Amino acid sequence: MLIDNITLYDLSIFHREDEQSLFNKIDHTRTSTGKAELKKKFTRPFSDITDILQVQEILSFIGARLDAWPVSITNGTLLVIEKFLDDNPNALPEKPNPINALFYKWLHPAEHAMIRFSMQQLFACIKGFENLHDFFSASPRPKMLDDVLQKSEKILRDNRLKGLQSMQTFNALRPEEVLHYGKVFHGEMANDLQTLIEVYGKLDAWYAMAKANQQLGLQLPIFTEDVEPMISAKGLWHLMLKEPVGYDLEMNPHSNFIFLTGANMAGKTTLIKAVGLSTYLAHLGMGVAAKSMKLSLFEGILSNITVEDNLIKGESYFFNEVRRIRETITRISDGKRWLILIDELFKGTNIQDAMKCSLAVIRGLIKMRNGLFILSTHLYEIGDELKDLPSISFKYFETHLTENELRFSYQLKEGISQDRMGYLILQKEGVTSLLENIGKNTEIESEINRKISG
Repeated sequence: MLIDNITLYDLSIFHREDEQSLFNKIDHTRTSTGKAELKKKFTRPFSDITDILQVQEILSFIGARLDAWPVSITNGTLLVIEKFLDDNPNALPEKPNPINALFYKWLHPAEHAMIRFSMQQLFACIKGFENLHDFFSASPRPKMLDDVLQKSEKILRDNRLKGLQSMQTFNALRPEEVLHYGKVFHGEMANDLQTLIEVYGKLDAWYAMAKANQQLGLQLPIFTEDVEPMISAKGLWHLMLKEPVGYDLEMNPHSNFIFLTGANMAGKTTLIKAVGLSTYLAHLGMGVAAKSMKLSLFEGILSNITVEDNLIKGESYFFNEVRRIRETITRISDGKRWLILIDELFKGTNIQDAMKCSLAVIRGLIKMRNGLFILSTHLYEIGDELKDLPSISFKYFETHLTENELRFSYQLKEGISQDRMGYLILQKEGVTSLLENIGKNTEIESEINRKISG
């Protein structure tokens, strides 16, 4: 599934501040190799239903046995092995024996200590893979998992490792055996060690995804075989929120465009991102933040949420909004299924231009039945001019002002919002009062300065 960098950051899948990113919330990897593999998976959601279903199966199997996950392979273990492969120790004896092993330790104490410690970690790695192979032997393996495990199983079947595998503890190895395996792994089997590291990275990434499914209460979605795009979700929520509110959502070619209105902070952007994040997670093979969800396979997700101007290139905010819309139209003209998320379109121009441009874009996009569209806006007035479109749905978030306090229900309702809360918020925060009293006395000016500095 195509998801570009703009969408990855619009949905906070990745974020400049890690703790605010979806990736950080999912990242339960135990090694840096696993983290790198997880990040790779996050940039390459699947476009094939078979791949998605295989990952769902893998994560379900791991998730059901999380407590039994082998832990002897650590990040330190893999880092030591990688360092060992990069090092260039003094020439090891061609055929280590008790005598030349003793001489090597005496003549090259630093290298000998490094080799011994590296072999200790490598021993733990070999035993860890034996445990992992046992862990996955309890169930038929999906092809994707089988392809990965066959690589490590082949290495562990190598005759050169039989002696090492027969040992119960590392301390059972004699000094000459430590040097022997050091020579074997640094030379003959260096590529095999690198393969083991890569294999563990993939397994570690799947472990992290399975653990996130369990800890976040994510549910595996059902993919339909519909040729046309569709999303049907019950209790859909934004998993980055501490106290989320669930939404029920139905979208299909007969209702492919949601015109979303409501006051600032009412929940419009939250809903848009919740739909995008769960659709994205589904295409990774993960669970989604919903009680249940059915959806079609999508070619990609494109968003227009946090467009910025570019002062260096001399490009205005509005110009970049227009360019993003043009890119979107070009991409989704392929007839494949797309999910398009647009938040506050054409904020970079005056209201009359914004209304005219928005009407043109909505009337054009809604004709593309291969796409599902959610567009939020403050331009409530254009809603009446769109009611002739048969496949548009009007949804809004309601806001109440009770005892001078704003109340948000975060409930998605049918219709177009009539809320006009901007000036009320200005009053509530005391801005209008401060403005009215500017210049009246120094006390008020001091109060302004205090509020500004605060």
